[in-house]
Amino acid sequence: MRNDTGVLVVGVDDSPGMPDTVRWAAADAARRHRRLRLVHATDELSVDHPDGWSTSEDLRAVLRMRGERLLHAARDAAWEAAPGVDVEVELSHDGPAAALLDPARSAALLVLGARELRPLGRILGGSLSVTLAAHAGCPVALVRPHVAEETPPSDGPVVLGVDASPASEEAVAFAFDEASWRNAALIAVHAWDDSFLVKIFEETRWTLDESAIETRETEVLAERLAGWQEKYPDVPVQRVITRGRPATALLDLADRAQLLVVGSRGR
Repeated sequence: MRNDTGVLVVGVDDSPGMPDTVRWAAADAARRHRRLRLVHATDELSVDHPDGWSTSEDLRAVLRMRGERLLHAARDAAWEAAPGVDVEVELSHDGPAAALLDPARSAALLVLGARELRPLGRILGGSLSVTLAAHAGCPVALVRPHVAEETPPSDGPVVLGVDASPASEEAVAFAFDEASWRNAALIAVHAWDDSFLVKIFEETRWTLDESAIETRETEVLAERLAGWQEKYPDVPVQRVITRGRPATALLDLADRAQLLVVGSRGR
């Protein structure tokens, strides 16, 4: 679950969806009465002396001024979404991963912008997102940019992807906590893909007991949810057991969800 004493840390860059990311984080910080820390990394240590610039220091100065402008714009977006929210800005000279991992150690949540909408593997597959999700000392939220005709869902369910990995337990805890705070229903999804086994059994002419597999997969979901519904009696829970690719099942439900929660599986 979240660190209730921490701040919400937001990685700020120049992507088009950044205002949506900041507004989402600001609203969440205001709802939980937390501070918001906006962090931009200039990555100055990787800057060499390029052609057309008198010195590398000149370029670093430009990067710093640009970073300050981005942070000020992000702060304005935060106050627009949540007037009065406590906002801190931090301009780091490190690279993005280093700049965000340090404050994330004591954060309640690390918030990043997701540059792609689909598929799920691409949303979670950026090298920076993967690095931060694997090493951050807190949950990591990826906020999708909103197209002009799309209204961000505010009353939809929280969708939770559940598997048998140890990391899934933390995802379950986080999802129940979020659903409770948001007064939302929770849809717990467990999907399994046995297409590889089906192919092997067809080639060997063995019999695959699909009923036994489904029973076992149902037990996996029940085991992961055990105790949490009693701890959060205010959260309505719908269980979804499906055969197929987990990403496909989650994306089908995520279109009407206000939050999609998956575990990092330790990576």
